[in-house]
Amino acid sequence: MGKITGKSQKGQQVPEFTEDEARAYFERLRWPTGPVCVHCGVAEPVPHRLNGEASRPGTFQCNACKGQFTVTVGSIMEDSHLPLATWAKAFHYMAAGKKGISALQLQRQLGIGSYRTAWYLAHRIREAMRCEPMPAMLKGTVQVDETYIGARKPRPGTGYHKRGRGTSKTPVMVLVEREGSAHSRVIDNAQGVNLKGAIREIVDPSAAIHTDEFNAYTGIGKEFAGGHHTVNHSAGEYSRDGVNTNTAESFFALLKRGMVGSFHHVSKKHLHRYCNEFDFRWNGRQLTDVERRDLAVKGAEGKRLSYKAPVGGASA
Repeated sequence: MGKITGKSQKGQQVPEFTEDEARAYFERLRWPTGPVCVHCGVAEPVPHRLNGEASRPGTFQCNACKGQFTVTVGSIMEDSHLPLATWAKAFHYMAAGKKGISALQLQRQLGIGSYRTAWYLAHRIREAMRCEPMPAMLKGTVQVDETYIGARKPRPGTGYHKRGRGTSKTPVMVLVEREGSAHSRVIDNAQGVNLKGAIREIVDPSAAIHTDEFNAYTGIGKEFAGGHHTVNHSAGEYSRDGVNTNTAESFFALLKRGMVGSFHHVSKKHLHRYCNEFDFRWNGRQLTDVERRDLAVKGAEGKRLSYKAPVGGASA
């Protein structure tokens, strides 16, 4: 997702749509100039709405291919049995929650009978928030850092527990423009081939790279016009002549607070979806909750996530 500008806000309200109002809301965002057939892509003549008793509410029929569809077909919401009003609230909660919202909390607030349904709902919305490929490479000053996610916090009195690099936790790296967009990703390990490979893929050659003193980044500056600049955290140095990784660490602070305070435990298999979610909110941080929700809803088109894809041992 590219850089987004807009107004910050306070106190945005969760939508209290009727089912018809929710359907109209999703149709307006997906088809701002009128419905388009999801089967053949024809917009003219305009598909007509079926209003017979045998038709489901919101069903259109294409005048060209005669195919029938609703606003959920060909989107992350396809084949869902949840009311559209519930989907609208779920999009809002996930777009507005700075540190995320757990499936259990979604279940309670939305009145969903099954935890499994709420968990699957949350992962489908995370898929809608995914923005790949990125619309543009990161430019300007780009800070790069890594952290480790996954293991539960050790209990007091259980002895020494290794921290940082070399743990059994899952490494995550983030690349973030100063005052701009962020891209985080799960990596196999924090070796130079992975870290430098991500930098080459995501960062424009005109940029300047800022990292800590980790030697895995050594040599990357030769490939970027702005060079590679470091701060020595191990020596207590956190900013020098404008060089720092403070923005990257701010991103990780939100991610970790979400993991500890909202989700408690996330398996490696699903961690990349949570990264999508936190990237999305970070990149839309200057938008209102409603604008960010609308952006997530627009991202639902053309994406599918079957239950078999995400299922498997997640507790968040």
